[in-house]
Amino acid sequence: SSPPRLASISASPAAVIKVITNMLAFIHLVAAGEALMLAKRGGLDLAQSYHAIVASSGNSFVHETESQLVLNGSYDIGFTMDLALKDLGFALAMGEQSGVPLELASRVNAIFQQGKAAYGGGAWSTQIVKLLEDAVGTDLRAPGFPARLEM
Repeated sequence: SSPPRLASISASPAAVIKVITNMLAFIHLVAAGEALMLAKRGGLDLAQSYHAIVASSGNSFVHETESQLVLNGSYDIGFTMDLALKDLGFALAMGEQSGVPLELASRVNAIFQQGKAAYGGGAWSTQIVKLLEDAVGTDLRAPGFPARLEM
């Protein structure tokens, strides 16, 4: 399906920046999951790896927060696959309308489509990392991480 049209989004700078920051968050979430899986499959301790990434140039707000819910196994972020796909669709439409190729966002959108097909649109967006866990048969769990974030 084609991305939604965004006549109303382009009128509001706040709406545009929301779409941009959410696009980055979903890209970071997929990347954080891949990084943690490399750590796990490389024999590293996941809790130590989490903290090493927090202290590194590879850190992001998404890693600091949402990776904890993956490591706990709850995935309970309170934001669904359907909402992620809606925002990614807006970002892709903005890119199309403004002539900006969004290759990473397009790939992440396809990954989220796979996540929705596997777990349903109501599944937490953080379960996108479960897609990788299931694909390689390895869970990303570590003790000491919360089931929910205190925000």
